Amino acid sequence: MPLSPEQQSEIDAQRAETRPTRRVVSEGMEGHLYTAYPVLDHGFVRVVDYMGDDAAITQAARVSYGKGTKSVQNDEGLIRYLMRHWHSTPFEMCEVKLHVKLPVFVARQWIRHRTANVNEYSARYSILDREFYIPAPEHLAAQSVVNNQGRGEALEGEEAERVLRYLRDDAMRAYDHYEEMIGQDGQQGLARELARMNLPANIYTQWYWKVDLHNLLHFLRLRADAHAQYEIRVYAEEICRLVADWVPYAYKAFEDYRMGGATLSATALDCVRRMLKGEVVTQETSGMSKGEWREFEGVVNGSA
Repeated sequence: MPLSPEQQSEIDAQRAETRPTRRVVSEGMEGHLYTAYPVLDHGFVRVVDYMGDDAAITQAARVSYGKGTKSVQNDEGLIRYLMRHWHSTPFEMCEVKLHVKLPVFVARQWIRHRTANVNEYSARYSILDREFYIPAPEHLAAQSVVNNQGRGEALEGEEAERVLRYLRDDAMRAYDHYEEMIGQDGQQGLARELARMNLPANIYTQWYWKVDLHNLLHFLRLRADAHAQYEIRVYAEEICRLVADWVPYAYKAFEDYRMGGATLSATALDCVRRMLKGEVVTQETSGMSKGEWREFEGVVNGSA
């Protein structure tokens, strides 16, 4: 189950309480507080707390107090200017704290983003639950033949059934041994900090993850991309939905300039100018390598 009964009870009690505040709040984000959104088979993402909104970004950029007399259009335009010109510090004025339940192998990708504060469930102190990520059949894929770190076509038939059986059986067997090793019935019992090494990478862990908006958007640009591994991408996509409600102007600019935009080298930009003048540019005359030219064509043709 994504949430234990105890966790759900605690969250429900917190959601039932309301308190007056003098701070600026984001109405879109307020609606997400104390709600866990399921991800994968046993995971979830929920907003624990946040600070700031679109107005906080523009206020920081203007280094002023209050909203003043600036119009909504000017606020949105300023945020787009900041995003377009890579001005990052105003976006750092907004922060969010998330409670995430995720498979360990996803956590190891996630923690590569070292610009956040993390506090993870301690398997030295506590006993991990018997919960494992088992891919849905459509996500059980073969190794890609063109990408050494990607997946290809979905496995089918007896092979798919056999792999799923191995994943389930191996995870359960490892957990059985874990429970047996730490048990103290008729034995001393192995220390939890040692017994955990026997657990598979698809077991679930949990953490609190606090990050500012600038670094969160960088995380989302990489992990919500179509080329990211599915199991971390679905978490990023759920967070994208939260961010869109939290800071709608900033997220719209992010979608436009980062997710939907493209960065061109000076050589690639020169090729665009030559094409606009009517010149037929090929890889051989472009000055680009075959790999860069292939990526450039993807951008120009809209297939990237």
